[in-house]
Amino acid sequence: MRWLRPIGQDKLAALSLFLISTTLFAGLFAPFLAPHAPDEVHMELRFAAPSWEYWLGNDQLGRCVLSRLLYGIRPSVLWVGVALALSAGIGTIVGFVAGYFRGATDAVLMRICDGMLSFPGYVLTLAVIGILGVGLENILIAFALMKWAWFARVIRTSVRQYADSDYVRFAKTLGFGDVRIMARHLVPAALPDMAVAASSTFGSMILQISGFSFLGLGIQAPHAEWGMMLNEARTVMFSKPELMLAPGIAIILVVSAVNYLSDSLQLALDPRLATSRRAPHSRTVAESAKLQGSEVA
Repeated sequence: MRWLRPIGQDKLAALSLFLISTTLFAGLFAPFLAPHAPDEVHMELRFAAPSWEYWLGNDQLGRCVLSRLLYGIRPSVLWVGVALALSAGIGTIVGFVAGYFRGATDAVLMRICDGMLSFPGYVLTLAVIGILGVGLENILIAFALMKWAWFARVIRTSVRQYADSDYVRFAKTLGFGDVRIMARHLVPAALPDMAVAASSTFGSMILQISGFSFLGLGIQAPHAEWGMMLNEARTVMFSKPELMLAPGIAIILVVSAVNYLSDSLQLALDPRLATSRRAPHSRTVAESAKLQGSEVA
């Protein structure tokens, strides 16, 4: 795991990883961390200001905003992670099979991927929702159907780079089976690319599920979800704009942390990117030194 070391050296990447880990922890243990039940209604506390009992105040039904924010992590982040793992798993298997065996197998699988990728993601998701109905489960099914082909493309390209390596050929010469070769030699080599692909997709999926819930196509009341919290606060956005701050800031922070962590992974995996970023600065220093030398002369 040498490719993880630069992330620990990057303070902002480490902070992003800490924020994501804290968010996942808070979502898993929301029943223990939330001060109140997320659907507990207190009309006498309608639009109440933040207090010691209700740290982020109360919404239009007197529900605890902090509790709903914590419970909203589950559909907005945790269940999105489950859909990501499912689609990445399917795409990884297809990508390994296509990249390793090649030939007719590769051609058939990639044509299927081309057919799936020819549909815009939002259109395919709306089609699944139109067939199966609104709800979190149907959006997650749409995500799994929509993303696996992209993962297969990425992993297939990575596997093809290592399938002709000398150690893979040597393993074939020794009589190792295909499954053993892929598990022992190709999976560790392609794992960094898999991590980058998954992390870069995670943020977009969080935004998408929040957007569909904001439109009323995702999780339904009285369950809590960040996009639906924004939709509920939309009716009072001018009189009580603070109700949109908590879910809005949560989405921004988590997605920004995921995106920055993905960029850090790319830099850790491809040193040429870091070199290209430092190159303009190096040229500037060299030119300055040359200019100073000519002035001295």
